[in-house]
Amino acid sequence: MKHTKESKRPPPTHPSALAVPSYHRILVKHGLIEKTLSIPDAYKVFLKVGADPEVHKLRRKVEGGNKIKHVPALYLATAMALQGMTKQELEALKLRIKEKRV
Repeated sequence: MKHTKESKRPPPTHPSALAVPSYHRILVKHGLIEKTLSIPDAYKVFLKVGADPEVHKLRRKVEGGNKIKHVPALYLATAMALQGMTKQELEALKLRIKEKRV
């Protein structure tokens, strides 16, 4: 007979990574925002990234001609578009986003 206490994991000492929306994790992963940026501000940045012409071009290639209707698919397509960018392109994107914020 198994004891339930032995099979239980200890409670997490830090907030789960899933508590942060996927768009926040995507932007942090690619260095477009700081991890400490608030979720509403991160969403505004994500919208600006998605509206950027370079990201839009790459996202179209990922979409394969189909219109993305589901939000998670849009996040995934944007993440894949960012993944396909070089470091120089990401730095240029970061500068364009900063210019739009000011």
